[in-house]
Amino acid sequence: MRRLAIFGYNAWCRPCETRSRLSFLRTMSTARLSIALGAMAAIAALAAAIAVAASSGNGSPPPPKPLAQAIHDSLAGGRVDGITGRITFTNNLLPSGALTGSVGSPLLSGATGRLWATDDGRGRLELQSDAGDTQIVWNHARVTIYDASSNTTYRLELPTDTSSKDSSGAIPTLTQISRFLTKAADHVTISGANPTNTGGQPAYSVSVSPKLNGGLLGSLEIAWDAAHAVPLRIAVTAKGSSAPVLALTATDVSYGPVASSDVDVSPPAGAKVVDLSLPTSKPGAGSSPRVTGLTAVQQKLGFSIVAPDTLAGRARNDVRLAGGDTALLVYGRGLDAIVVDERAADASSDGGPLGGLPTTVSLDGVTAHEIATPLGTALEWQRSGVAFMLAGSVSQGIAESAARELR
Repeated sequence: MRRLAIFGYNAWCRPCETRSRLSFLRTMSTARLSIALGAMAAIAALAAAIAVAASSGNGSPPPPKPLAQAIHDSLAGGRVDGITGRITFTNNLLPSGALTGSVGSPLLSGATGRLWATDDGRGRLELQSDAGDTQIVWNHARVTIYDASSNTTYRLELPTDTSSKDSSGAIPTLTQISRFLTKAADHVTISGANPTNTGGQPAYSVSVSPKLNGGLLGSLEIAWDAAHAVPLRIAVTAKGSSAPVLALTATDVSYGPVASSDVDVSPPAGAKVVDLSLPTSKPGAGSSPRVTGLTAVQQKLGFSIVAPDTLAGRARNDVRLAGGDTALLVYGRGLDAIVVDERAADASSDGGPLGGLPTTVSLDGVTAHEIATPLGTALEWQRSGVAFMLAGSVSQGIAESAARELR
């Protein structure tokens, strides 16, 4: 069986190492950050929602099956050569008025659109809005996002995948799937396979929620085509809420060859180009040992690190040098952790990527810029010559309390 592997989305949404999470955001303007947040939200959903082959059905719910059996039988479906369909993207991540600029982008406000994907790793997603469409095009080498509302092209060069791959095309056995689910159950709660109908297709749905240290994440819900394992809907909910924060639903799905002209689309020549490439190691950097630990990191920096033993009730468990001039601290574990980025303040700068946000909060006399979402909170401020950025899948109150403890 050949799958519709969308490598571009998988690569972008692959979790970055802790040391580069906040330092990467530091280099982006507010407008650029807003588009990146929306794009990553869309891509995170797309990575799981349209990554494999599919087949049509009559719309009736499939027969009840144990989860492992339902997954196995779906993966055993036959080959398809491509997929097209309609897409509905819901984005309730950012509160109204939280960002200035780029508010018309369908990546931030949600939209409907169309999808084309081939079986060789290429595809295009078109999200439509009154402010102008957004085109997301991907292949093995690059993801390109053109936002018509700002006439801007965002590009992400993808790293080369050097990992070994199983070229046999064999699907996991029922025993292998069962073992995987058993191990996963140590960390997450997994529902059974619920027979349903999604987008007119016979489908199974499953809900996955963290057991410990889940932060504000409530659950991840996936519904997939029962015949051929293509997820037709994916939704992310916040803790304590049943309404999705992010959701992607495919409808009017059809299967068959997709023309290259449908997926190989270039942005307008006159568009502004923004490079969103992920940080890469400098030549020879791979052989240099990482600098970790509070004392070792402090010796490498020209400012005093603020690093209390605990922060908002979370123990400090990691301090490391990031980017050569930044201290990165992690408090707590899992999704519930709080990450703090500290560097010497730049007197010539107006601030980092959150500096243009309209929402501010007073931290004992210091003004911080803040963005709070159902899935997490981030703040940025300066104090005593040090620039701070704090982020985590924690509530606004917890994030602000943690920020006040950084003195």
